[in-house]
Amino acid sequence: MHHLRYSGLAFDEQRAAFLGIVAADPLLNETLARVRDLALPDWLVVSGALYNSVWNHLTGKPPGYGIKDVDLFYFDDADLSYEAEDAVIRTAARHFDGLTLPVEVRNQARVHLWYPEKFGQDCPKYRNASESISFFASKTHAVGVRFDDGGELDLVAPFGLDDIFSFRITPNRAMDNRRTHEAKGARARECWPEISVVPW
Repeated sequence: MHHLRYSGLAFDEQRAAFLGIVAADPLLNETLARVRDLALPDWLVVSGALYNSVWNHLTGKPPGYGIKDVDLFYFDDADLSYEAEDAVIRTAARHFDGLTLPVEVRNQARVHLWYPEKFGQDCPKYRNASESISFFASKTHAVGVRFDDGGELDLVAPFGLDDIFSFRITPNRAMDNRRTHEAKGARARECWPEISVVPW
């Protein structure tokens, strides 16, 4: 049960362990450095690339195992047009060329405009990049990092980190995301059989 060595610890201890693992991961390290250079407003690297890297570290798997891409959020409500976001996405594609993992860039100020058509339900109008992750289908996945003004890694984790360190995927019922919770849980278990999925 060595992979559970941080489970149940105080948040400050878990935060230090989490940021230490992220900072030491070679793929994340290079990606975060490039993201910082891109200098998007209110940016946040979120979700899978982070908690998957922690699970890889704790189970002895190589960096990048089971990770499809890196999700990069930013928040810019100055221009909510598709064209403005698309221009950022195209600039980012050139900026991240050569990275091991693809980087998916999304403006969180626009999510409420396309979400209903894609997912069949309304979505809140977010006020910043951090707020959006509190509506993820699973609390476990609601985690993000960025560099603060002093160049230190900063953590956003509205539900804490114990689910990640306990290898437990817990539903977040802020929205009706049962299918996403179950699908992501099943996929995660294929890569990390140590995981348990809490039913919706």
